[in-house]
Amino acid sequence: MNEMAPIQAPTAGCATPASATGREILKERGQREVFCGLTGIIWLHRKIQDAFFLIVGSRTCAHLMQSAAGVMIFAEPRFGTAIMEEKDLAGLTDANEELDRVVARLLERRPDIKLLFLVGSCPSEVIKLDLSRAAERLSAQYSPDVRILNYSGSGIETTFTEGEDACLASLVPTLPEAAPERQSLLVVGTLADVVEDQFRRLFTAMGLDDVQFLPARNANTMPAIGPGTRVLLAQPFLTETMRALQRRGAEHLPAPFPLGEEGTTAWLAAAATHFGIDQSAFDAAIEAPRNRARKALGRYREQLAGKSLFLFPDSQLEIPLARFLQREIGMQPLEVGTPFLNKAFMAPELEQLTETAVVSEGQDVERQLDRCRDARPDITVCGLGLANPLEVEGLTTKWSIELVFTPIQGYDQAGDLAELFARPLVRRTRLEV
Repeated sequence: MNEMAPIQAPTAGCATPASATGREILKERGQREVFCGLTGIIWLHRKIQDAFFLIVGSRTCAHLMQSAAGVMIFAEPRFGTAIMEEKDLAGLTDANEELDRVVARLLERRPDIKLLFLVGSCPSEVIKLDLSRAAERLSAQYSPDVRILNYSGSGIETTFTEGEDACLASLVPTLPEAAPERQSLLVVGTLADVVEDQFRRLFTAMGLDDVQFLPARNANTMPAIGPGTRVLLAQPFLTETMRALQRRGAEHLPAPFPLGEEGTTAWLAAAATHFGIDQSAFDAAIEAPRNRARKALGRYREQLAGKSLFLFPDSQLEIPLARFLQREIGMQPLEVGTPFLNKAFMAPELEQLTETAVVSEGQDVERQLDRCRDARPDITVCGLGLANPLEVEGLTTKWSIELVFTPIQGYDQAGDLAELFARPLVRRTRLEV
């Protein structure tokens, strides 16, 4: 049980289609249950410590963010809302003048801000407010003290995790240029600081010293990008960010995502293989944390093994989660829905997912609800809008958004990830007593 597997790079390349595994994908187009992309600010504002996220939206946007983040009225979070009133929506005022006034007042009050994001919402997009031009104008005014960027957090056509993708994609063109000869590893995707520190220690222990993270913790420590940059994705929903990095010359290292012991080992191995890390150095670096992960997961296998699982499309984490729960915990995925299937990112995951699981892309929510009711899974992973109605019908649910708010990547979080799926069953058992 404690032997070290050899370093193996994933066999699927960036262009490998998911169909190469012989799996048929159920593609659905219909009504969707979508949570707002603005919610990505909740974990982004905690990560970039001198950034501020100014939502240009309605009171509804403000209430959503305060509720989702649990912000108390006397707190000083690194986000806020420039509230659009009826006169703004009716075109009775110059929205750009109002925005300039709000930004000036914000930066005067918060001189610690070094990076300001103007975040578009459904209302600002409906009235065609050009925030990209506003960001250019304001950035010219306040630079070099403050850099001002913009992205869309609108939930009209996106999933809630795509807010992070849009944010990081807006950052990429502003990143410093790395020297052509520099060979570095870039880990992309917002990670809790404790998880980032764990990964950095592992990379250092195996002999990889030039490792950068995007986003960085401060605006002035953002990574440099160049043709020698190799990218490991920590999150599966970063399609536009990866495209932007590739335009800067970076290359993607295909790998399963770092969920669970197996996923984390394969993810680290992708980097170790590319950079020529010696097998013995790799084994020594991961041995202790890998064994801790195995021990932690063992506590939950008896409780979860054999339980059936149905995942609604919500975050794009669904396929890596299903792979982890199936292979490392022994659960049985019945249907694995994902809002969007990136074939290049998911080929290494799909190769390990059981053929008996239906993989669906997109959503026709009524049809999917019917399939879920017919299957009667032991655990249903879904958004907040579906969870309570399904609980009333006797199904046990897990909120998918909790899986983004919680540190779940890496060896030392493997047991915590398994526990997130054990809790709903424990709660159901207690309620039935």
